[in-house]
Amino acid sequence: MEPARVDAAATPAIYTVAVMSRRGDQVVIRNRRARYDYHVLDAYECGIVLEGSEVKSLRDGHGNLQDAYARVEDGEVWLHGMHISPYEYSRAELDPVRRRKLLLHLKEIDELTRASAEKGNTLVPLSVYFKDGRAKVELAIARGKRQYDKRRTMAERDAKREAERAMKGDRD
Repeated sequence: MEPARVDAAATPAIYTVAVMSRRGDQVVIRNRRARYDYHVLDAYECGIVLEGSEVKSLRDGHGNLQDAYARVEDGEVWLHGMHISPYEYSRAELDPVRRRKLLLHLKEIDELTRASAEKGNTLVPLSVYFKDGRAKVELAIARGKRQYDKRRTMAERDAKREAERAMKGDRD
């Protein structure tokens, strides 16, 4: 006896696989000025403690890291100067520039404490992003650049741009 043939288009789909969106994995704020002003020595991924409406505001991209820095105080890492605009549909009144606690392992906090105690080093946030639906901050140990280092960085960037432009012209 031959098995009955089943038309796949005629049968209803019994099992459907829901496609999970990767909406959570996205960079929402990038501190582009940090890489220009500082030599990044080491970077850490850390969580951040936010209030409810701040998360929605960050998802909309209403945040600023331009004047932000981190500091280790009493064995905890705090982010100062990060501006998160209030969410327009929220009832809660939050200070947009309040300090926010960063979540790290104790070993990482010890490393940051030692590194920031060295002369010339500072803790600078590089970006804020969402990973698996949770807000994360990329925090870097950085040393300030001198003016001539900044000029060298600009010259290298311009030379790279000119080389790419010349290569693109050769292809045409």
